[in-house]
Amino acid sequence: MSLQVEKLEHNMAKLTIEMPAEELEKALENAYHKNKKRINVPGFRKGKAPRFMIEKMYGPEIFYNDAADELINNGLMTEMYGNEELKVVSRPEVDVTQLEKGQPFIFTAVVALKPEIELGKYKGVKIDKVESEVTDEDIDKEIEEERERNARTVSVNDRPVKDGDITVIDFEGFVDDEPFEGGKGENYSLTIGSGSFIPGFEDQLIGANVDEEKEINVTFPEDYHAEQLAGKPAVFKVVIREIKEKEIPELDDEFASEVSEFETVAEYRESLRETLADKKAKEARSIKENKLLEAIVNDSRMDIPDAMVEEQTRRMIDDYAQRLGQQGLTIDQYYMFTGLNHEKMMEQMKPDALKRIQTSLVLEKIIEKEAFSVSDEDYEKELERMAKEYDMELDRFKEMLDENSRAPIEEDIKLEKAINLIIDSAVEK
Repeated sequence: MSLQVEKLEHNMAKLTIEMPAEELEKALENAYHKNKKRINVPGFRKGKAPRFMIEKMYGPEIFYNDAADELINNGLMTEMYGNEELKVVSRPEVDVTQLEKGQPFIFTAVVALKPEIELGKYKGVKIDKVESEVTDEDIDKEIEEERERNARTVSVNDRPVKDGDITVIDFEGFVDDEPFEGGKGENYSLTIGSGSFIPGFEDQLIGANVDEEKEINVTFPEDYHAEQLAGKPAVFKVVIREIKEKEIPELDDEFASEVSEFETVAEYRESLRETLADKKAKEARSIKENKLLEAIVNDSRMDIPDAMVEEQTRRMIDDYAQRLGQQGLTIDQYYMFTGLNHEKMMEQMKPDALKRIQTSLVLEKIIEKEAFSVSDEDYEKELERMAKEYDMELDRFKEMLDENSRAPIEEDIKLEKAINLIIDSAVEK
């Protein structure tokens, strides 16, 4: 196997991978064994026809696709993903340039390479001062949020739906009297006024009673992701299964004693002041970190290939889809309710994806320049912190780690050292 690398503009590269004819022959034989039971050859039982008879009847090309897939996968794993010097950061765009029995197999892969970075100033960076003082308004807001968290959700049977209610609904959507894919749901929890559904949907549920069936008339946006629905009027048949509302507790000494270890509202407020001071200090540090990293990125030079941003954006969407799945919602349902589609979401998330890449490259370069290392003491302290975070005994936590766990933990420690460096050396104006 041989590899030729042609560097292209914007940190892209074209890889030409050539594999010997012998490897192609092995792959063709594997493809034959994989497919022979599904191929009919007169005079032979299925799976018993020899390869040369199948190739004579259908042509040798019958096994080319499967053989090419195997060789491309093997070639990419060996030459692209197994080559640390290349530092590939995107999915390959593959093109087969030679596939002929008895000849070497040749294909190309266009990929993005991890860009080099010209690091800007990262010590003594000036930023505007970040305030972290706790005000009475901050305490009032925290108390109101605590009251909200302790609110009881109770079923309501003596009145219709009003704004702010939590409804449990069954629904099915129709366009031109025909149901459409993704337009049906059961026992769906919808807060009226949340703006989760198509504009106008939630407003029309106000005034409906439990077990009442409502016909909701809406119009899909003109730029809706599903072309067959875009701009079209739709009717949703909705049944209200349950109406729920929040009962917020009174702010008194009894409430203070229930949500804290203190007996009076005054004591509770003072404890919140201390808690919020610690919280705001952490928030201020996070704001400083973001401001400093943004300043360092702006002062650095790097040529980020579009394919790298595309790959990062896809990962972010996949992560978001997984989180939606944990809430019982598919990404397609999310697209339907928001009027988005995959392409629009890609465009929305690309700026954040680019920012993540730039920040990561900057921190990696600082780690490299400062030559940060991780001592056994550093590593032990991090394990203690992680065990505490997971509320586990340290020894038990260590038992869960394997030989591959240390490297990523050490990388996190180095990242923290880089962040501490830029924050501790920063100058607040």
